[in-house]
Amino acid sequence: MLDVLGLEPDDERVYRALLGRPSSTAVTLSELLSLTRDQADNALSRLVTWGLVTGSADDRFTAAPPAMALGALITQRRDGLRAAEHALVALAEEHRAATTATGIGDLIEVVTGVDAIRHRYLQVQQAARTQVRTFITAPFVALPPGENTAEPLALGRGVRFRAVLDRAVLEEPGIIHDAIDSLRNGVQLRVADQLPMKLMLADTELGLVPLATTPAGEPGAVLLHRSGLLDAMDTLFETIWRTAHPLALPVDEDGPEPTVELEPEGPTALDQRILALLLAGATDLTVATQLGLSPRTMHRRLRRLMDLAGVRTRMQLGGHAVRHGWVEASPTRQP
Repeated sequence: MLDVLGLEPDDERVYRALLGRPSSTAVTLSELLSLTRDQADNALSRLVTWGLVTGSADDRFTAAPPAMALGALITQRRDGLRAAEHALVALAEEHRAATTATGIGDLIEVVTGVDAIRHRYLQVQQAARTQVRTFITAPFVALPPGENTAEPLALGRGVRFRAVLDRAVLEEPGIIHDAIDSLRNGVQLRVADQLPMKLMLADTELGLVPLATTPAGEPGAVLLHRSGLLDAMDTLFETIWRTAHPLALPVDEDGPEPTVELEPEGPTALDQRILALLLAGATDLTVATQLGLSPRTMHRRLRRLMDLAGVRTRMQLGGHAVRHGWVEASPTRQP
């Protein structure tokens, strides 16, 4: 747990032992923790250097109070991270200045192979400081739904995620559950009729554009650094984002409940998911498959919703659902 502060596993074990056994010797600690004498001595030496442990003249050691000692260490590490952030800004500016005079080969990096593309896909998200924007299209070659480990880490850092899904992606297995997880974590999702390409943008600094397979049969991609081409990708994303349909699926339940009947006061969370997907353009078969429903069950639920709304057509049901808050209305078209 304390490795983020620079402590090694033996250091943490020794420090924790000393918290409950003050005035212990290195011999006592080595026997208690099954360490060699050298391992115990080295851990104690490091802990003394960091001010986490104090030693006496008779070679006995006592742990410093955690609130004081660890608090000081955390403050030092925080100050160091701030300094690193300032250095990052300065280095980024130096990089921008340097790339203005570089050739096109320095602004575009060709990436070949599934493993290399997956690595870059995760790396681009790790590099983002403010926002990540993506176009998601099928098929998923490098990173299937549910395997994007970099997304939750970036969200935890406060990075904003916006993604546009190609409508055909809604038919991919597992995509709805993945979308619900993303929405729960704060990702904004929209659906477009058709996307021109796969795309991932990190701030305005990096862009990853997967391409078709190479003649040798391997998938390829290009990593774009800050340039006029990256600016064009930025504009393309924002243009499509403004016209795409918001995808707002209820995320307050762990999964669909096909056996739940319509409540008298309004639709259930499952009904809201059905409506949201239909409004996003998914077919009846796609909705039923993704939510684990039989076509008959879904049609029955839609019939009940139409009866509750007092309408006769699907189009009227969609309008009623938006007006009465059954699904989230389309937000004002802003990037």
